[in-house]
Amino acid sequence: MILVITPETIIQNETEIINQMFQEGLDLLHIRKPMISREEMKNFLYGIHEEFYPQLVLHGYDDLGKDYHISRFHFRESDRLEGKVKPYANGSIISTSVHDIHTFNGLKKEWEYAFISPYFPSISKKGYGEHSTIIDDIKYRNNHHVKLIALGGINENNIKKVFENGADGAALLGGIWESDEPVNSFKKCRNKILL
Repeated sequence: MILVITPETIIQNETEIINQMFQEGLDLLHIRKPMISREEMKNFLYGIHEEFYPQLVLHGYDDLGKDYHISRFHFRESDRLEGKVKPYANGSIISTSVHDIHTFNGLKKEWEYAFISPYFPSISKKGYGEHSTIIDDIKYRNNHHVKLIALGGINENNIKKVFENGADGAALLGGIWESDEPVNSFKKCRNKILL
């Protein structure tokens, strides 16, 4: 499974690029845009082909899910700890983020999957994740009810290692959006795991 996370701000031709990635086999798109207004979010959703709405995951403006038939929601670690997920636990598909394998192992079955990061040193946040031990800590995973999605520093050069190391999926951010050709970068990543 390959997921893409949007950049925080809207970039030129972004929804066009997203539609192309879906047509090339993108599994899920996480829409994480904490800086945009509700109207900008609506316009952003309008730019994505409706056939792909079941593959969208909202990080905020959750109430728009009803209007756009989006039933996937992502919760930050702090939101999870504050119990903000409770209204969504039945009838929606929920995911969250963790930063160590012990927290991952403690997640309950209601979570479809969790991002664990930083897997590799970040591409977009220079210096972040350089001393992370997550890639080695994966061997301590004992929770197999929740899918483990690696996040951080993943691109076409290392995505195969993510899956060889036991992750169920990879989430791409800098590896896509820092590229001059995002769709081609996505295709290269996808081809690497199909081999």
